[in-house]
This record gives sequence, C-alpha cells and structure tokens, in this order.
Amino acid sequence: MVRFLSVLLLLVVIGLPAVSAAEQRPNVVLFLVDDMGWMDSEPYGSKFYETPNMTRLSQQSMRFTNAYAVPLCSPTRASILTGQYSSRHGITSASGHQPPRPADFEYLPKTAKPNQKLRMPISKNYLDLEQYTLAEALRDAGYRTGHFGKWHLGLTAAHRPDKQGFETVWHCAPDPGPPSYFSPYGVFPDGKPTGRHHVGNITDGPDGEHITDRLTDEALKFIDAHQDEPFYLNLWHYSVHGPWQHKEAYTAEFAKKKDPRGEQKNPVMASMLRNVDESLGRILDKLDQLKLSENTLFIFYSDNGGNAHSWSSEDPKIQKINEKHPKYATIQSYRKWAGGEPPTNNAPLREGKGRIYEGGQRVPLMVRWPGHIQPGSTSDAIVGPIDVYPTILDAVKLKRNPEQIIDGESILPVLEQTGEMQRTAWFTWFPHLIPAVSVRQGDWKLIRRFEPHPKYPEVRELYNLKADIGETQNLAETHPEKVKALDALIDEFVKETGALYPQPNPAFNPRTTGGAPQRGPLHGLVPKFSKLTLVEGGARMEADGRSPFLGTAQVKHRGPVTLKLRVKSPQGGTGKVVWKTAAQEGFPKSGQTVEFACKASPNWQEVEVALPVEGMSGIFRLYLPVSEGPLEIGSIEFRSSKTNRPVRVWDFSKGNG
Repeated sequence: MVRFLSVLLLLVVIGLPAVSAAEQRPNVVLFLVDDMGWMDSEPYGSKFYETPNMTRLSQQSMRFTNAYAVPLCSPTRASILTGQYSSRHGITSASGHQPPRPADFEYLPKTAKPNQKLRMPISKNYLDLEQYTLAEALRDAGYRTGHFGKWHLGLTAAHRPDKQGFETVWHCAPDPGPPSYFSPYGVFPDGKPTGRHHVGNITDGPDGEHITDRLTDEALKFIDAHQDEPFYLNLWHYSVHGPWQHKEAYTAEFAKKKDPRGEQKNPVMASMLRNVDESLGRILDKLDQLKLSENTLFIFYSDNGGNAHSWSSEDPKIQKINEKHPKYATIQSYRKWAGGEPPTNNAPLREGKGRIYEGGQRVPLMVRWPGHIQPGSTSDAIVGPIDVYPTILDAVKLKRNPEQIIDGESILPVLEQTGEMQRTAWFTWFPHLIPAVSVRQGDWKLIRRFEPHPKYPEVRELYNLKADIGETQNLAETHPEKVKALDALIDEFVKETGALYPQPNPAFNPRTTGGAPQRGPLHGLVPKFSKLTLVEGGARMEADGRSPFLGTAQVKHRGPVTLKLRVKSPQGGTGKVVWKTAAQEGFPKSGQTVEFACKASPNWQEVEVALPVEGMSGIFRLYLPVSEGPLEIGSIEFRSSKTNRPVRVWDFSKGNG
C-alpha cells in the first residue's frame, strides 16, 4: 500500500507541470515591419521578393486581405498601443523624433500663413503618459514586457518605451530610421538626442553587423530569459525603412532577377526583405525549439503602406546631395543597384506611403495561434491598428481598464471563426502632406480632401474597391447618395473622436503666396508667342507671334500619357504636342511630336491625344490652332495612359488650376 501511494503521488507530481502549462496565459509576439507594403511578400502576391518564412507563417495563420494602417508610422504605432484612432490620441504624423511640445501648445493654431486658406492641425510628437498602454495592461497582469527596435513615439527620456510599460528595452532616439543599419551604430548612452547623436542602449557589434540581425539576437535573448513565464515581445524592425543600407551579396542575387508581373524591380528592397524574412524565421524557430509556439499569439504586421517615392529619380530631396553629405555613399550604393527605382511598387494598389489611397494604408497582417486559428485561413474583414489592443486583451482574458477609451474592436471572433466584426465603417484620419480623411464601408471608400490640390482637384473621391482596387474611377458624380451617406459617417467620426478639423484662416490673403502673387488657374502654363486670359467658363488663347504655344514643366510622369482637351474653336485647324524628357537637354529635331485635329465649331468639343512618352517627362509644348483666330479652352488634362489617373489638370470652367 505504501509503495502504491508513493507511485500515485509521483504520477500526480509529474502531471502538475502539464496542468500548469495548460492554464498559462498565452505569450504575445508583435512582429512589426516598417514600411512594408501589401504586395511586398509572396503570401500577398509578389513574384519578385522571396519570403519563404512569411509563406511558412501564412500557412500557419489567418491572413487578412483588408488590413489597414495609417499612411505614416507614428500614428499606427500609437494606435496599436492605445487602441485609439489617431484623431483621438493626437499623433497624426511621423513626428515622434521631434522635441516634445509644451503642455499648453495649440495643436490647431489660431492663425496660419497668409497664403493658406485653412488652419491645419499639428501632430503631437509623443505618446501621452496618461494613456494606459497595451504594454502597461499586460505588465500589470504579470507579463514580462520587452520592446526591441524602432519606437518613434517620443524623443526624450520621459517618453520612451520604458515609461510606457516595457520592462526590457533595446532602443535609441531619435529613430525615424535606424542610427545605422551596419555596426558600428554610433549610439551613445547619454547626452541630448539629435540626428547625429543617437542616445540609447544599442551597443556596437562586430563591424558590418546588420541591425536587423542584431535586433533579432536581442529578441531571442528575451524569449530565452522568459520562456517559463508569460511574455509580451514588441519586435519592431527598422527595416525596410530608409536609409536603404543592404547586404550587397543578397542584392546582387536579386539584380539578376526579373518580376514576371513587371512591377517590382528594386533589388535593394528585395535584399532587405530577405533579411527581415530571415529574422522572422529565427523567431519562429526559437518558439518551436522551446515548445512555446502552441501557446503564443503571434502577430505579423506593417505600420504603413510601401514607400513608392523616396530615392527615385523623381525625388527632389536627394538631387542636391553631394560627397560631403553623410548619406552620400549609401545613396551611391542604392543608385548602383536600384537605379532610379523607388523602394517598392504597390501595384495594383494606388500610390504608397504618405498617401490616403490603398497603397498608403492597406498592409499585410497575419495572425497565428495554434488551437484557436485555422492554419492557412484568410479573412476579408476590415481591421486595423486600433484592434490590436482589444484583441490581445480578449485573447489573454483581461478586462479593459474603464479609464482607457478604446476605439478598436476585438477581432478574436474573426480569428476563431465564431463571429464577425460589428462596426459599421473604418476611418483613416490623415491631415498632413496631402491632407484628407477616408471612410470605408463594405466595398465602398470615400476620400474627403479638405481643399483642392493641384494634383488632386476633386475634394470627394468615391471608389468601389471590389470592382476597382486600383482606385482609377472616381464615382462621386454618379453616386451622390453614397457620397452623402459616407460623408455623414465622417462627420460622426470627427465629432466622436475629437478630431481637430481644419478651420478657415482669418489671416488668409488671396493676393499673397508667401509675399508673391497667389497662384491662379493659369499657374504652370507659360504662353509663348501667344496670350492666355481667363474668360467666363474658360481661358482664351490668341496668337501674339509665329508658332504660338503653351509650355509646361508641371506634368511629371514616367511613361506614356494621354492629353485630354476641352476646346471651342470657331476656325478649327490642326494642333500638335511636342515634348522632351527630363533626361534630354533640348527638344529633338524630329520625333516626339503628335498632331491632332480641332473641328471648326462654336460648341465645346473633346480632343484626346495619346503621347508615347518614354522615360520621365520634362517639358510639353501644346500648339493650338490659333493663328487664324482665338480659341477657348475649357480644360487641359494629362492622364497616365497605363492607369488613367490624372497627372496634371487645369480646369478653367471651375476657376481652379
């Protein structure tokens, strides 16, 4: 009997750890990539980038096809940690590397420059300490919390991750990008943080060590140290943000490759994405090795759409950089391998980072939790960064702090396929760069601009994303009732979240643009041997010499364009368009000329001219048939021949240019 009881007790003791593990709350890993676009991996359709570990994760996860972020990084990161829309927490732009503004700062100024019609809101540049962050909620529930990598939510010591709930931190400031992608990183333990004096606890590794690899090393140490207790790992990569410092051995391999889609062509980006993919594989392998995968909620996400503009041949910011600039060598390396290509191409989505279109805000999101999420599943639920906080609390069975306002909704029912999202619409608040707000409800998306922009003259753009994922056909005029309904949702959103909506500028002077004459409808058109004057409903062009034409250098586009004219020509005649590219010093003696006909008619007529431009356009000359008499122009519009999107529009009938 004694022997029997001893054996029974031994069996009970052996069984206790298994019971304890079963009751243990799940670990949480948030693997955040910087500037990774929706199409920047194989699971999402790239045929150029090679991401085997992202493919591996997608086969074990639920992959979201309609996941969103804010078009710039800091707002997304703040929304992840607070569960709030950017219009509520106030970080609306990527300003987390700037000195904190004083407590009494007016984020909606009382006035603005005389050339601005509106007073525009200013972004906060740090995460308020009053916020009860996701990290604080998990730390207070007994989780070990660690942040590794980019923060970009506060420059000074008072606003860094260790003050927002993270016990273990590997980080430096300022950090819109890394201090350097290669060791020595040049991070100092103290001092005033500036662009050339990074402060933090990132120590140098072996010369040439890449920070993506080192960041992964530090995260693996954290997992090892806390494998026997619940942990929250915030692994926020610097990649694939600029400056694009890459492993040239990887880059050389991709330089030999071509994208069968014909869209993605940058071997530097491919190289950096491979590096991030290797990091992902190492984290997944560690969780498997320690037998933690089954009890870990793993989230793979990006903070905004892919960068489709920086360092391209069109980027004005790097045109004047010379040998004395600290980034000169990096840019030369980029040019060697990538030429004039931007970092990535988000096609079929429109545009990219910093823009309200899908390319700027739709991102990859994959979530794995064995036993809860069906491997290899997909979801078209519309989700975003505000949902991360409530989802994780739901998964680890923690109640929300009633003092923390959370705009997001737990997506756990979607992940476990037990329910659907309950909210009626998704909003993106982005009052910067080209300011706008958007709302998505079902397949419909409305963009509301606060004022016309030369490149985007329409203040309402309505798209059916199911039929037109590339946002090429604005349906606002044909669906006014849908515009009205979605507009009303935006108004409710602004009121509910306390968004600082742009307001009229009392100091606005329409006659000034920084002391110069205000840009009018004719801005950007240079009449040569001709006169161009505004008349009711249009612009009147008349000859003032031989070979009259209108010149413009404001049509910046790579590849063929289509010219659309609305004219009224009583005499009729033949016109032509002549162009030179940005790479050409002068106009060629032959070629690069397309003729067109204008009918003699007192009524308005539409003229369309296909212009087979090769390379980046430089200057266009538009010769209209005015030698025998004047002609009226209702509008001039240059559109991309490939996407049919407007490149530059002059609409004289509406009085804006």
